[in-house]
Order: sequence, then C-alpha cells, then structure tokens
Amino acid sequence: MAGLGRAFALSATAIHAHPGVILVAGAEPNSEHRRSFEKTFDAKTYSDVSNLVTDPDVEVVYVSTPHGLHKEHALAAINAGKSVLIEKPMTVSLEDASSLIETAKKAGVQIIVGPSHSFDGPVKLAEALIAKGKIGRVRMIHALYATDFLYRPRTASELSTDLGGGVVFSQAVHQVDLVRRLAGVPAQRVTARTGGVWDADRPTEGAYSMLIDFNEGIFASLTYSGYAHFDGDRLMENTTELGISKSDEFKSARKILESVQNESEFKSSRGFSSLETCPQAQTHEHFGQVFVFGDRGDLRLTPNGVEITDANGPEFYPAPFRTSRAEVFDTLYAALREQTPPLQNGKWGRASLEICHALLTSSETGDTVTLNYQEG
Repeated sequence: MAGLGRAFALSATAIHAHPGVILVAGAEPNSEHRRSFEKTFDAKTYSDVSNLVTDPDVEVVYVSTPHGLHKEHALAAINAGKSVLIEKPMTVSLEDASSLIETAKKAGVQIIVGPSHSFDGPVKLAEALIAKGKIGRVRMIHALYATDFLYRPRTASELSTDLGGGVVFSQAVHQVDLVRRLAGVPAQRVTARTGGVWDADRPTEGAYSMLIDFNEGIFASLTYSGYAHFDGDRLMENTTELGISKSDEFKSARKILESVQNESEFKSSRGFSSLETCPQAQTHEHFGQVFVFGDRGDLRLTPNGVEITDANGPEFYPAPFRTSRAEVFDTLYAALREQTPPLQNGKWGRASLEICHALLTSSETGDTVTLNYQEG
C-alpha cells in the first residue's frame, strides 16, 4: 500500500476479506496510520514509498496517495518491477498517463486503474444483461448524482483543479468510467459545461453537465453537483455512495464544515485506524441514478442489482454481494494470477481521463471536443 489515508480506509475491508490478496507492507508519512496498519495486518511499514517499492515481498503496489503524486509513486513501483493498482484518476495530465502506460509496457508489468464505480457489482451485471440483449440495442444513457462532495473537509490540493482537485478529476471520472462500460463502444466527442467556480471559498469546479457521443449512435448525458443541497442518495433507496443505509434526516454538510477548525488536519485524521472504523457496507456502492435506454427495454442501476423494464413490466436482477469493492480485487487477482486482461487497464484509465480534460476544455471554449485516446 502506498498511502494509508482515507482512500485506503475505503478499500481495507475488501482487501482483508479477499482470499487471494495479502497485505505485506505499507508506506505512509503519518506515524499513527502506520502503527494502525502494522497492528491490524501484522505487516511492515515505511515512511517513504521509495522503500516500499524495493521490498522483495511486495508483488503489486496499490497507489492511493493524493492525485498529484500518482505518477511519481506509480512510476517508482513500475521501475522496481511491480504491477500497480492506481486510484482514479491514474494521473492528472494525459502526458503522464501515456508515460506510465509506455513504461509499464517496457517493464512487462500491469496497470489497473481503480477503484472506480465501473467495478461495482450492479454495473458488471448490467453489462452482462445488455450483452445478452435484455434491452435490445443501447440507444441512450442518463447518469445523475447530487452530493455534498465540495463541502467535506478538503486539503488545499483537493480544491485546486490544476492539482487534480474538484469534482471533475475526483467524481466525473467515476461517472465517465461506468457510463463507458455500459455503452460498450468507444466515445467520440464531448460537449460540456461546469459554470466555473460557484463559490469563491471553494475555488474549483463543483458541478458539471456533459453530453458524450459514442460510436454506433449511442449518446449519454452525465450531470453531477457536489454543492451540498439536494441529497442524491434519496433517489437510491437512502443508501450512501459507499453502500451504507442512511436515515431520512437532512444533515447540512455546509453547516458541519463551519465547525471544522482546520480542514487539512481533519482530513488527515480520517486515515486508516482499524478495520472496525472503516465503512461497513450493506450493499454495493453506487454513483447515483443511472439509466440505460434500449430499443426493447430500459435498465436502471440500484445498490442491490439491476431493474429492467420492457413491454411486460419491470423485472429485478439481484447482484450478489460480498463486500464493497470485492470486484476490484477480483480483477487484480485475475490479472496477476490467471493472466486475465483487465478491462480497467492503463489505456482505459487514460481514456476516462481524456474525457475529464475534454469536459474542462469544452466548458472553457464552448466547443465540442473530439477525443483521441478512446480506442484500444
């Protein structure tokens, strides 16, 4: 593990539960998180990633450090002969993503980009149902989510678009990833708007809406707001993005944030402390409302599975649940032990990143942006 902060805490339960994955070492500058990791997993720790990647017991490195450090830490692992699982986005710039892909190819190691919501069990199930022709030919996709993302305690880098902060690189990449998987064909063009910065105290994009044109005439609308007003989980069976049931009570993230003295310190305190304090999901994770419209039926994702409605009415298909993010580590294990090519490889991660950059460019210029990295 490179990074034992919040990102690792969200995946720790799935890693611990997976029979094919063993945590042998972690790197983290925060000494408290290192001690917790050592105690929980009986594993080695380092204060610096450079020492982690040269550990002979480490086979693959999960890079869950801040976005701006992904290239540096993934490159160190790849150059040490390790395969990498890189949190989304794989890098901030497209040039850095291409550099990692080429370096990994020369080194003969694998890149998997995730976790992202394209791994979610219901998304995987929906892909299979679409392939079986359950809704006929896919025509249109709609994705919508509203959260309090921008008003959770943030570090300075998380509020800087140039450093990979804001909702485009942190949230749009989720939505783009899962929509691409459901479309099943390469994207061609992006037309988008963000409206810029809506709150000067949170100086980055907090919302967007975009239209993606895909091959075969498929098109998708993706809309997201992180401005902490409407709670999109109300439309998802009152289940949080992390698969945890919530009450109907409205909690104002904006008001809670006002009580935080130091956002960076608060964010740092939310790193790994124990498995018991990690989120305990009851269902699959989700990313808000997602509909796929076909010429013979419509498909809707839920936290528990997939609903398909056709001329005969609705039918529900449950998605088996073990732990949240189990599918991420199934993919990792299959890639390394069974030589099964992962869908979410380096080129896949770069393709989603390109759409995020196209979103920003289209919003700034007002033009439709043609995509170049969607094939292969």
